[in-house]
Amino acid sequence: MTDADVHLPDSEEPTVQFDHVTIENDNAPDECAIFPHGASEDELMTNWITAHDDSFVDLQSMR
Repeated sequence: MTDADVHLPDSEEPTVQFDHVTIENDNAPDECAIFPHGASEDELMTNWITAHDDSFVDLQSMR
């Protein structure tokens, strides 16, 4: 399977929506946890990612 096999046409909207929370840490950088919208407690145990402040880039700089 290639990326072309799973790429949605530009006219289709994504089917997954995400929520996020900011985790403020006293002795470490703050984190942003990203997870599927409406996920159950069981799903939240394995369906999430976290990112630190230096993980983000300006959208315009990547275009």
